[in-house]
Amino acid sequence: MNEQPFKIPFASPETLSEIFQSSAEGILMVDEAGIIRLANKASELMFGYQAGELPGKSLEILLPQRYRAGHVKYRESFRQAPAPRKMGVGRDLLAVRKDGTEFPVEVSLSHHRINNQFIVIAFIIDITERKKAEEAVKRSEEQLLLYAAELERKVRARTDALNKSVEDLERANRFLQEQIAERKKAEEEVKHALERERELNELKSKFVSIASHEFRTPLSTVLSSASLVMQYKEKGDLAKIDKHIQRIKSSVSHLTNILNDFLSLGKLEEGRIDIAKETIPLSELLHEVIEEMKPQLKEKQNLTLQIMGKEKPICTDPKVLRNILFNLISNASKYSEAGKPIAIHVTFWENHFDIAVIDQGIGIPKEDVKHLFERFFRASNAGQVQGTGLGLNIVKRYVELLNGEINFTSQEGKGSTFTIILPTT
Repeated sequence: MNEQPFKIPFASPETLSEIFQSSAEGILMVDEAGIIRLANKASELMFGYQAGELPGKSLEILLPQRYRAGHVKYRESFRQAPAPRKMGVGRDLLAVRKDGTEFPVEVSLSHHRINNQFIVIAFIIDITERKKAEEAVKRSEEQLLLYAAELERKVRARTDALNKSVEDLERANRFLQEQIAERKKAEEEVKHALERERELNELKSKFVSIASHEFRTPLSTVLSSASLVMQYKEKGDLAKIDKHIQRIKSSVSHLTNILNDFLSLGKLEEGRIDIAKETIPLSELLHEVIEEMKPQLKEKQNLTLQIMGKEKPICTDPKVLRNILFNLISNASKYSEAGKPIAIHVTFWENHFDIAVIDQGIGIPKEDVKHLFERFFRASNAGQVQGTGLGLNIVKRYVELLNGEINFTSQEGKGSTFTIILPTT
């Protein structure tokens, strides 16, 4: 015996009525006079009415008293120029329950002509919980601002501590001026770093979190070494004094690099970088940069230069180009082990030239490549290598100011090559 296939009477009045009544959204059907003709169960529960109590009542009873007169005008305007609103795009409104309590709703409208009557169909969602969630998010944001202010306070406290360490260094220098001339230089570098730090009077929240972490180690080193210098001064132990002066200089150098990054970023953000081009011999500038960078390289790291093509004078901003090279060479050294070579390859073309900085360092993971030039981004394999995550972002923006471009290739564990392409004129 063959069974007849089961058919659902989708178009039947019973099915449509069941869909209408079982909808989780409140649905009202209102005629052009503003009288409710149909209301499903969800809308009756939402507004606190008994079953069958809403039909025949004016739509305006569902609005707070203060909005009713104005809503009549809006309803007539919609009738004159009906335009469906999709769910989720409707305006947030206030509605009122039968017991007089108000609550926020989202309403979307459509319209239809039934038996030659203009009928508006309203789909209503109670968004009370959504509003509570939005308020909770707003409170969280306010709390985060308070946390940021507290972090700024801590940074200022650290600055005061560093000022005290400078004063201690000044007192020590009065007793050791002839024996420790290098110490005076370290003191001046610390003062210079402090002056730059004070210029950052409006720190961004990201800066506060990074500075709180990055400043901790070098500041601790300066404070501890300054204290030990005072002790060794009394004993006349110049060898140990020199050792701690070198520690102070190294820490000050790291602090200076961090502050330079943030000052450069600030100037770029404010558009305060003026490009002053002049015609210079590129090879001469490169040799100067190499000589200046050598003391900052790790032990036995060798920096070489190779120029290909016929060299010609270039017209560029030497200060900006120098900053670009310092940053790229510093990164190559920082992310390479001691003894690993670093090469600079220059190629001259007809209207432009390329400078490639090549290292045999840790390389860049594939998943980090797309974020490499973003502010504050550091590769996942950077480990304990100190840095702000600003260097490459600053380099890219400097290169763009010189009407050039930067690209790179990298293989994790084998090294990276960063190439800048700049016009010769």
